[in-house]
Amino acid sequence: MFDLRKLTPKQLFLLFVIVLAIYFNGRSDNDFDFIPATVTRTVDGDTIIVNADGKNLRVRLIGADTPETVHPKKPVQFYGKEASAFTKKILSNKKIWLEYDVSPLDKYKRHLAYIWLEIPERIDEENIRLKMFNARLILDGYAKTMNIKPNTKYAEIFKKFELEAMRSKKGLWKK
Repeated sequence: MFDLRKLTPKQLFLLFVIVLAIYFNGRSDNDFDFIPATVTRTVDGDTIIVNADGKNLRVRLIGADTPETVHPKKPVQFYGKEASAFTKKILSNKKIWLEYDVSPLDKYKRHLAYIWLEIPERIDEENIRLKMFNARLILDGYAKTMNIKPNTKYAEIFKKFELEAMRSKKGLWKK
């Protein structure tokens, strides 16, 4: 056994960094804040109604912007019907998990969240790609990225996914 009192400040700092790295690397899914909910209705490609803990919430997906289909002042946009149909097909009556970012509500009082189809074991590119619905909308070309501060936790990876969809000419990038 070693004596911590004999360590230099640099060694103590290094030990602290190692302990933090081990702690954060070993986090389980229970360590992340996910709120279980059930989708009760899809409004359009990027807005849904969910029931969470007995409350109906209107949820706007963070970081993904699908073409308009129900906007009162805009016509139906290219690939909007397809995006809405995809969201309805995948999310209707499904159990999901909401992950909030910095700001939980927008100016219209909609909840702003990332939608997880499964709770990830860890937050990394593979799990985001496979288990987060916001990412799927972008990867499959149903949505463009839309980043509004301060909710930008996954902005960089969403941009990467958008470039993949563009290069592959998926969905709305067919034009």
